[in-house]
Amino acid sequence: LSTALLPQASPPARSFQLDYEEDCFRKDGVPFRYISGSIHYARVPRPAWRDRLLKMYMSGLNAVQVYIPWNYHEPLPGVYDFAGDRDLEAFLDLTAELGLLVILRPGPYICAEWEMGGLPAWLLWTPDIVLRSSDPAYLAAVDSWLHVLLPKVKPRLYQNGGNIISIQVENEYGSYYACDYGYLRHLLGSFRALLGSEVLLFTTDSTRVEELRCGTLQGLYATIDFGPGSNVTEAFGAQRQVEPKGPLVNSEYYTGWLDYWGGAHDSTSSVQVARGLEYMLQLGASVNMQVLSWGYMFHGGTNFAYWSGADFKDQYKPVTTSYDYDAPLSEAGDPTEKLFAIRTVISKLQPLPVGPMPPASPKYSYGWVALQKYADLLDALDVLCPSRPIQSQFPLTFEAIKQAHGFVLYRTQLPRDVLDPAVLAAPPHSICDRGYVMLQKEYQGTLERDGQTALPVTGSAGDTLDILLENMGRISFGSNVSDFKGLLGNLSLDSSPLHNWLLYPLAIDTAIELGWPHNALQKSSSRGRAGPAFYTGTFQTPGIAWDTFVKFPGWSKGQLWINGFNLGRYWPCRGPQQTLFVPGSVLHNDRPNNITVLELEGAPLAPLLLFLDQPLFNSTFGRS
Repeated sequence: LSTALLPQASPPARSFQLDYEEDCFRKDGVPFRYISGSIHYARVPRPAWRDRLLKMYMSGLNAVQVYIPWNYHEPLPGVYDFAGDRDLEAFLDLTAELGLLVILRPGPYICAEWEMGGLPAWLLWTPDIVLRSSDPAYLAAVDSWLHVLLPKVKPRLYQNGGNIISIQVENEYGSYYACDYGYLRHLLGSFRALLGSEVLLFTTDSTRVEELRCGTLQGLYATIDFGPGSNVTEAFGAQRQVEPKGPLVNSEYYTGWLDYWGGAHDSTSSVQVARGLEYMLQLGASVNMQVLSWGYMFHGGTNFAYWSGADFKDQYKPVTTSYDYDAPLSEAGDPTEKLFAIRTVISKLQPLPVGPMPPASPKYSYGWVALQKYADLLDALDVLCPSRPIQSQFPLTFEAIKQAHGFVLYRTQLPRDVLDPAVLAAPPHSICDRGYVMLQKEYQGTLERDGQTALPVTGSAGDTLDILLENMGRISFGSNVSDFKGLLGNLSLDSSPLHNWLLYPLAIDTAIELGWPHNALQKSSSRGRAGPAFYTGTFQTPGIAWDTFVKFPGWSKGQLWINGFNLGRYWPCRGPQQTLFVPGSVLHNDRPNNITVLELEGAPLAPLLLFLDQPLFNSTFGRS
């Protein structure tokens, strides 16, 4: 009898499932435990994706967790961007190529200390919208987005031949005030309709009873998050209250902590992290290593441009540009002592991949670079606001004039002579988030959310009063995610409201991406160094474009671009972060590199930048 005629055993169908009898996951029918780490592709330049993922694989991780920030991909309603650094499918395909499984966290809300928790600011164009709820306006936007996003995900599901083993629905929803089960049921229905009935869907919440009550739903497997300081047995006991059977899962094990502007640089000991991880793994739990009680990181990366979020803990607390967060892989992607401690723990439980850990990327100290003042911001409005200003009796928010990020200039005139100092004041909580005040183009000082909200001014009737409002990042966690920006109330002069405003929404990034101001004639400027102004300079690399860190000695606060790429906010006088990370992929090695700085308060007498080969936190050298 020919062997060709013998019945062939069909290969087992690819599957990733829950086993409630044995309290474990089953991958292709075999008990399975994942040890994963989080990486945010939106915080890592695309040329570095492979390096970071390979280091995660070589650390012994068998999976990565991936957040998808909705606002990164849908900047305007119905306008989608999946190109370049935003090429989600290319990132997911790279994880598969490197042999990593994926736990996907598409939101629609992700927190992640990301601007507005990943929700698009244009949702607030509907002023009374209730975010993260069954509000029809919100659900309509969510459904439109999921119908674009999830078809990209479906062919990459594990059961469809891909490497995505599970998908989180929403994020720590139990911590949100709405507690809207109808919303969670709607999401469950949408995910099932677009992804099929087989994919494993789950939720993540803290171990608090009331949060697990509001954040979980039948049909979504409930997981928890906690850090190395927690009692592991008690924490998993909380999961057992809502999931009596099934695998123990800590979806976010906090390997570090976050930095806020004006706070100390935070860190978590490698020994403590490794000890907690070892104890959990001995329990047989599946673990995802993160850095923060709201979701983060084996590798943090950088909040480039305007993407950093904020918290509200009795006051507004904006997050720093650096997303290093004392994670196992540093901001620049370098293996740390913590990574090797974690790798040692993992090696006791399963074999590590064969081969060496890829080394830290080379860094270069390019040294001092001299800048020169190009123009005061007020003298460049023709370029920065090519459309005409918006007239309004009273100030309008960023959202009312459809400006998502960056800056808006508010202009009016003094209604009367002010010979003795009068108080220019804003109502409580109406400066969102910082206002730089100029009278007759002379800088007067700064108004700040939860800080100084009044300044003394003198002048004549008809004098021009300008306030440049800066959005420092929308709140990303808690009940305050409807975080409107700009002037939320009217300014007054000795309690008399000011009227007749002109609003200039500034398109600074658009101008710089088109080559401004390096391709424009030098503006003459006789005024001093105080107040918002642009500075420019160039530098050459010695034939190598390596990662570097730029320091701002004597500068106050502002934004940095190199070769048109927005590297984020600097604020050395507030700290703790003293340097900005500059990926080598941003630099040219065959022609001059163009630097543009928007300094908001005051540049040093000698406007110099210093390029170093390691970062500075808290005015002390951080880890390289």
